[in-house]
Amino acid sequence: MKGKSTERAGYHHGDLPAALTAAAIELLDERGTEHVTVREVARRAGVSPGAPFRHFADRQALLTAVADRILADFEKWQLGMVADVEGSGMRALGLGFVRYAIRYPRRFELLKTRVFGASRPVELQQRLSDIERALADIIVADQEAGVLRPGDPALVGLAGQAIVYGLSQMIVDGYLPPDRAEQLAVQVLDMLGFGIAN
Repeated sequence: MKGKSTERAGYHHGDLPAALTAAAIELLDERGTEHVTVREVARRAGVSPGAPFRHFADRQALLTAVADRILADFEKWQLGMVADVEGSGMRALGLGFVRYAIRYPRRFELLKTRVFGASRPVELQQRLSDIERALADIIVADQEAGVLRPGDPALVGLAGQAIVYGLSQMIVDGYLPPDRAEQLAVQVLDMLGFGIAN
């Protein structure tokens, strides 16, 4: 009985899918992907164990919704970095990528499995396409401003992603020290010409 009244209160006070994804992100940040279970997410959201299944078919569907929410936050984070600089947007975007991975290593690991794998969930395609378009626009703007070397924007974007993804993975794995990660990222980006016209 108590569970039912709590569940009704949850529905009454807001959007249950949003509450469930927020609880899942909280759990992800605390304990990692392997500990994000539908039952624990329901408990944290204050609903019955069966309530999430009205919105998510299974745990994988919940994790995909979590990845979508994280991608939205990640995009906002990176574009905020670009808006705050006067120089190269591409360089700022790369630093934003690394900083996000340092601050949220478990979110980075979830995105790795959902975004950087062999297949991407169809639910993420629109958001990923939007991010890719924003990246292409930033690259072209940098090239036109003379702060980024010329070249095919798709290849420049791929090279940039490879660099910051690799740096981020090395940091999350403990191979590179987190306290020097940002400094190293700046040095690598500058050495390879991201943000410096040649």
